[in-house]
Amino acid sequence: MNEKKINMPDLSIDLAGIKLKNPIMTASGTFGSGKEYGEYVDLNRLGAVVVKGVSLTPWKGNPTPRVAETYGGMLNAVGLQNPGVDAFMSEDIPFLKKYDTRIIVNVSGKSIEEYCGVAERLAEADIDMLELNISCPNIKEGGITFGTDTKMAALVVKEVKKVSRQPLMVKLSPNVTDITEIAKAVEAEGADAISMINTLLGMAIDAKNKRPILGNVMGGLSGPAIKPVALRMVYQVCRSVKVPVVGMGGIMTGEDAAEFILAGATGVAVGTANFTNPSATVDVLEGLESYMKHQGFSSVGEIQNAMKK
Repeated sequence: MNEKKINMPDLSIDLAGIKLKNPIMTASGTFGSGKEYGEYVDLNRLGAVVVKGVSLTPWKGNPTPRVAETYGGMLNAVGLQNPGVDAFMSEDIPFLKKYDTRIIVNVSGKSIEEYCGVAERLAEADIDMLELNISCPNIKEGGITFGTDTKMAALVVKEVKKVSRQPLMVKLSPNVTDITEIAKAVEAEGADAISMINTLLGMAIDAKNKRPILGNVMGGLSGPAIKPVALRMVYQVCRSVKVPVVGMGGIMTGEDAAEFILAGATGVAVGTANFTNPSATVDVLEGLESYMKHQGFSSVGEIQNAMKK
């Protein structure tokens, strides 16, 4: 019995002072607030649930069609549709508190004032962390505007940090020339962690009807197709900052998750896989545990330090 316990790997991680039972979490916008996946996934098994984007007031989102399939992934232009922070606090937080998992709230805004407004409303909420979304390519104001400009990224983090009570994780856009510059800028202004990457800006065209497929014309590309780009960027940022990084981008299996941790990530988030396999998060968790057993890793930290250059 004792021998079996010794051989069981320790999957727990420390994310900016927050202890997670394992490094597997959901990618914002792909899991709602967990209610939709209740019959497929035991939320108690996840390290954290990162909820859909929450704005100060209700957002209607973009015109339809909002989703298009692509080779190796999908495009989406939902536009961060959500009922607003008040509805989230009254309906979603009580639901999530029923489970033994960390709650990370993705904060959205179209201005610095809106970002700060959401953070202020959530300051006294019973949640564990904020994820500042400065990188969504699907809205015309805010989002990617902040995430692709070093000075603006630094400014919004500085202002939100003044009013937030929970640790602040900043979600970075891959649609930049040098993502390490953005990472270092948000770290300098107080980011406690970094999550990356958000979707790559893409487009799909209906050749027969000679028109864009998405109602918003362009949208965010996600899925296995972007994994090599995500891995490269996570690798670069992990060697440029001291704060922990949560990696994402095309994770479908436990081995995919291990690759991001080998690149330096402390945790990982599963996104697009949830749409094709509702139990993807738990499958990735079990796959990572199996990988650790077969490779002889006793902790997630050991994986992080095992990369051969």
